[in-house]
Amino acid sequence: MAHKNKTNYSPYKARQEKTRQEKKHPAKHQNQTLAPQDLKGKHRKPNEVFSLEEANDRLYDVFKNHEFDLVSHEQRKQLAHYYRLLMLNQEKENFTRLLSLKDIAIKHFIDSLIILKHTQLSFPLMDLGTGPGLPGIPLKIFYPNEKILLAEGVQRRVNFLKHCREELQLNHLEIIGKNIFPDFVYPVYGVITRAVEDISNTMNNVMGCLQVGGKIFFMKGPGVDPEITKATQEMSEFYTLEQDIAYDIPHTPNQRRLVIFKKIKSKELIDSEEDFPQENEF
Repeated sequence: MAHKNKTNYSPYKARQEKTRQEKKHPAKHQNQTLAPQDLKGKHRKPNEVFSLEEANDRLYDVFKNHEFDLVSHEQRKQLAHYYRLLMLNQEKENFTRLLSLKDIAIKHFIDSLIILKHTQLSFPLMDLGTGPGLPGIPLKIFYPNEKILLAEGVQRRVNFLKHCREELQLNHLEIIGKNIFPDFVYPVYGVITRAVEDISNTMNNVMGCLQVGGKIFFMKGPGVDPEITKATQEMSEFYTLEQDIAYDIPHTPNQRRLVIFKKIKSKELIDSEEDFPQENEF
């Protein structure tokens, strides 16, 4: 025999009342803690954006603690400025999921530049799928006199990149506001990417612009072996695997792979009316 609810409490009615109250007083419920899955798609902002001087000092400490000694004082100051540009635009544009200066210093700045301890880049260099400028802008700060191209197809990011170029006074930095496909023929001798696109797809998409002898620098995670196997099988006529370097960011659990392919042969492409980008595309 079923027991009677002597308290007259109804879970159904309680849920209905909660829903009515949330609709009636939405502001009252906005400050409730959200689970991580509830934050998906929302624009999160940092709790604090440090001044240029304090950001510079904090970057110094983070770089020292993680044995990163590549950048000069002036370069670190530019990175601090770039950090501020990212964070001041974060709430509006949602450029990165990283919001603390420490995380940005380690997972964006050190991660972008630490590869220079393992390889020598080729220029002109195109950062493919650069997003808000990673790794291209840190690399440009490190190589002020080398020509670097930032390729990005999302217009709001393109606008931000142009703003960064002006604010940081970066010379020889060209911004390509479009996605790159095989018919893009502007000549470069290096391509670098942190994007998640499959290695084989990237190889095909830069076929028209990467010159023979040029290299593609893939910044990947430790589980990249299936992509390497697929790429060597599908693209061996045009590329050869030159280096596969496993490394980590010191004093962190972050493991990385730098995979470098060298172009050994050009592929005949369908004639296109597009030759070189027009000046207004930069």
